[in-house]
Amino acid sequence: MSIRDIESVEEVVFMDEIFDCEQPRRKKKSYRARVSPLEMYFDAEFRRKYRFSKCGAIKLIDLFGAQLKSDGRGGKLSPDLQILTALRCWGRNEVQDDSADLHGISQQSITNVCRRVALSIVKKRQMYIRMPANLDEEVQKINMFSDICGFKSVVGCIDCTHIRIPHVPGNEGHYYINRKNFPSLHVQVVCDASLKIMDIVARWYGSAHDSRIFNESALKLKFEGGQFHGRLLGDSGYACTPYLFTPVLRPRSRKEVRYNAMHVRTRNSVERCFGVLKSRFRCLQTGFRNSLENIKLYIVALAILHNIAIIFNEEEFPVEEEVVEEQELQPTHVVGRGAAVRAAFIDENF
Repeated sequence: MSIRDIESVEEVVFMDEIFDCEQPRRKKKSYRARVSPLEMYFDAEFRRKYRFSKCGAIKLIDLFGAQLKSDGRGGKLSPDLQILTALRCWGRNEVQDDSADLHGISQQSITNVCRRVALSIVKKRQMYIRMPANLDEEVQKINMFSDICGFKSVVGCIDCTHIRIPHVPGNEGHYYINRKNFPSLHVQVVCDASLKIMDIVARWYGSAHDSRIFNESALKLKFEGGQFHGRLLGDSGYACTPYLFTPVLRPRSRKEVRYNAMHVRTRNSVERCFGVLKSRFRCLQTGFRNSLENIKLYIVALAILHNIAIIFNEEEFPVEEEVVEEQELQPTHVVGRGAAVRAAFIDENF
């Protein structure tokens, strides 16, 4: 090999070394330090931020944490941190990146975390949201309502509430605009005297009327099929039937006046249920910024958490005035047999 050839080889090696030095090295991933909020806050502050006591939050982690275990790839997110992140987003309705900063999670991960937690909760829906399964359970519900003011044979109170959603694009968007002129989902709820939700329908657009939602629900078919011995109480937006009593539109006797007064006191359970639910989870009052599919999922998940909070004897949050539902005052629809059954019930019990 000549001297010229040797110099050429040395030059190539030298240039390769330069280029190797100039090539950017792959940035090493770094993950934010994640400290459990259970260790960061005192009890009162934790409850204000996460809407459950520390004891209640630990029980929730025990209930749903097993379904949220990560496979360990990337920055492993523990089940307890996933559940607490979702609770804070739903309860305080904070901007997502604020919650992400507090928990050391990227903003892009927050929606995925909330959806994952909601799915794990909704999988256990049948355990926490259900109508009475047998006569003994139904009698227990009836007795609880009777203890309020003596109204007999009530197994549940029914009403609807609006949950604000983002504007829905496309030809169907106008169906979601409700009577208050904002887009919403119209959610039907049946609750018991302890404010537990026994049935929920969270798929109807905001312009749908209360009576239509009930008429097309599976719950109505169950009542018409004689599955329950008790009846529902509803406001004047529903038709009066043998299994759903509404107020008397123009009471003409003392018995009818007493009936209306006791009807209002007993049916107030569902209004209080909405107030307690929306006060604990502020996103239900102020509205969501998520996709319609996720919103429907979150509403059911929050109804389940509401029931669990009652089971855990969690302290209620103060109900603000704007949380109280505004009733739709419309003439009572009276179905012939329903009016006769209600009149006989009033004559016998009032």
